[in-house]
Amino acid sequence: MKPIKLKIDTKSQKYPIIIGSNLVSNLANIAKNNSVNFKKCLLIIDGNISKKIISKIKKSLSKKKLYIFIFNANEKNKNQNSINKILDILLKENFSREDCLISIGGGITGDISGFAASLFKRGLKFINVPTTLLSQVDSSIGGKTGVNTKYGKNLIGSFYQPHLVVSDIQLLKTLPKREIICGYGEILKHSLIADKKIFNYLNRNSKKILSLTSPFIEKTIYESCKIKKNVVEKDEKEKGLRKTLNFGHTFAHAYEASLGYSKRLNHGEAVILGMKTALNFSFKNNLLKKKEHNLIINHISNSNLPSKINKFFNFKDLSKILSFMLKDKKNNSDKISLVLLKKIGSPLINKEYTKKMIANFLKSELTN
Repeated sequence: MKPIKLKIDTKSQKYPIIIGSNLVSNLANIAKNNSVNFKKCLLIIDGNISKKIISKIKKSLSKKKLYIFIFNANEKNKNQNSINKILDILLKENFSREDCLISIGGGITGDISGFAASLFKRGLKFINVPTTLLSQVDSSIGGKTGVNTKYGKNLIGSFYQPHLVVSDIQLLKTLPKREIICGYGEILKHSLIADKKIFNYLNRNSKKILSLTSPFIEKTIYESCKIKKNVVEKDEKEKGLRKTLNFGHTFAHAYEASLGYSKRLNHGEAVILGMKTALNFSFKNNLLKKKEHNLIINHISNSNLPSKINKFFNFKDLSKILSFMLKDKKNNSDKISLVLLKKIGSPLINKEYTKKMIANFLKSELTN
């Protein structure tokens, strides 16, 4: 199958997303063909990437002056200290704004790489090579970058668009099933906030998509990226429409933070649990009709996606979860702001609820 190209056009940057197989072997030519020219580059590589893939990338970039930083990609290392290490290399090796930083890894690697690129001399060329399904359909698009702090997730960051995104399907085949499920959760979210036709496609083909069967996986990634593209182009800095992409995330980020970003629950799984919580909240508050609520919940169940928050939390965790929800950067008052669902394709933003109301709701969730 020929690579698919999708163009992102924001006020700050225009850039292509290239989707296809065995693309990393041709990374230098793809960059050149898309007008991203450089002589020197720093590769930020997730420590989980295989030596075979790293070798292919290095071979492709053999005519460039290469520097490599191996990053132990986890939420705890997504911090200012890691950014300082990257900036130190760029400064020590006298990088210029015409040189390039290339991220090879999942969303965490992409986030810290993009943030470092945005800070260095106020903007370095940046190529993102997302290696997980989650990052291919979500974090690699739209320019959100950042790091975590002890006060919460992604509270320090910037909007910085990449110059090129290269999504290689072949890299997904090295991932454990758990990682594919995480990415699928984000694909499901995009369909729920934007397009019932895509949701119906997922409902018919989820098993083929989850097993990375071609051409279903390519079409799914393309359609999911297209949904995010349409949102980001209209609202790059999250003033309105882009908030819909946070569907399920207020709950999800609180779940992750409450567990101390433990391996027990990774980001994609937290988002799926967060979406299910938001769906139940929408239904119980008479925003989402029973028929559509059941349709989505059945899809989550039939696709074997994580669905029970009481597998991870009990009543003792309630105050901790609520405290993180109150710290969420989307809140503008002492109330908690949620993105909810009216029907598939019709999200509701800026819905604010008291801590007490959400606490009562979560108590019932923890017993089901």
